[in-house]
Amino acid sequence: MKSAKHILPLLISLSFTLLAQAQSKVQWFKFSDIEKLQKKQQKPIFVDVYTNWCGPCKMLDANTFNDPRVAEYINKNFYPVKFNAEGNDTIHFQGQLYMNQNYDPTRAHSRNATHPFAGYFAVNGGLAYPTTAYLDPNFKHLTQPIQGYLTPQNIEPILKYFGTNAYKTKTWEDFLKDFKPEWQ
Repeated sequence: MKSAKHILPLLISLSFTLLAQAQSKVQWFKFSDIEKLQKKQQKPIFVDVYTNWCGPCKMLDANTFNDPRVAEYINKNFYPVKFNAEGNDTIHFQGQLYMNQNYDPTRAHSRNATHPFAGYFAVNGGLAYPTTAYLDPNFKHLTQPIQGYLTPQNIEPILKYFGTNAYKTKTWEDFLKDFKPEWQ
């Protein structure tokens, strides 16, 4: 009995630690989920455009999206979508169907055919990975997609500009004048 008294607090502590870790992850959705969610509550959409082979994409997952502050902010203020730009998801978007007909399952973990929907996130006609995109509830771009790796400190002002809806009343430049970073 004495050992059970000592184990119980450890189990409780472990449970709270695991719960906190689970809550500090971004809760990703698929595009097919977003229309239903927008009917319940409208939020901007955050899109992580990645590929399986991309090193900076893996760094973004490990260092930025696993940061509890980033994950909590994204989960609270956006509908986050993770989109594999070389994957084989079927996407229904604004009345059209997008399928990667050239996808090769034998190359699932290496370079593969670009999904036709990835073009929606191109910048000046070019794709780079990772790319983050910010869309309004009607799937319209709020800004040009942002290409490249972002640290928690780099992404904080961007997330807060769109997550607080400041973009509706302030220019990016005016927002930055008053912005006080919290994620040091």
